[in-house]
Amino acid sequence: MKFSLTALTAAVLITTASWASAQNLAIVNGKAVPTSRMALLEQQIAASGRPIDDTVRAQLKEEVVLREIFMQEAEKRGIGATSDFKAQMDLARQTIMIRSLFTDFQKKNPVTDAEIKAEYDKFVAANSGKEYRARHILVEKEDEAKAIIASLKKGGKFEEIAKKQSKDPGSGANGGDLDWAAAASYVPEFSAAMVKLEKGQLTPEPVKTQFGYHVIRVDDVRTAEMPKFEEIKPQIAQQMGQQKLQEFQKGLRDKAKIQ
Repeated sequence: MKFSLTALTAAVLITTASWASAQNLAIVNGKAVPTSRMALLEQQIAASGRPIDDTVRAQLKEEVVLREIFMQEAEKRGIGATSDFKAQMDLARQTIMIRSLFTDFQKKNPVTDAEIKAEYDKFVAANSGKEYRARHILVEKEDEAKAIIASLKKGGKFEEIAKKQSKDPGSGANGGDLDWAAAASYVPEFSAAMVKLEKGQLTPEPVKTQFGYHVIRVDDVRTAEMPKFEEIKPQIAQQMGQQKLQEFQKGLRDKAKIQ
């Protein structure tokens, strides 16, 4: 069987056109739009955790095509030559470069499992021990606090007095309830008075802090329950990664010569 030159040329053109079509998402006003643009958008959506189905792909294709249409019109109008556009492009370039710099740093300086475990051990050491379920009533003057203590000793309801008189907007509405917390969560004067109390006990005298005068009652005491390592490992890794990045940024700032 013999092939003519015309037939061979046509076959090559068809093959070339098919290959080009596979590389392009669309042809807009005679200009090819590469599929790589849509692939980049798909990657960004996938990174956010959103599933990609046929509906999403159709939306992305329309988005890419619209962008090309608008870009072509902008080019026709000379938008790219304006000073405002050039200034915005410079800022955009900086943003992308800086983001890429930080991504590169984190990739080359990952938080190790050993570092995460060491940080977890520090957390456990600092937070283990007792936790207190306390209530307090905060007032401005010592005489007010003394009068409240006297009223409580005579049978006054702690929760009711807290709602009416406490100046702490967070706990006052809840009857003075501070929920479970370690002693280290409070200012030193408050902690020192609280840890001396047994379950159900009330401070015999007002406790003065930078916030005013407190009347404190301990409702319960328990041994602190620490979260398991695997439960908070991702959070620790994220925090430590951010700390490393901040230190890297600070190091660059400190070394920079600024006049």
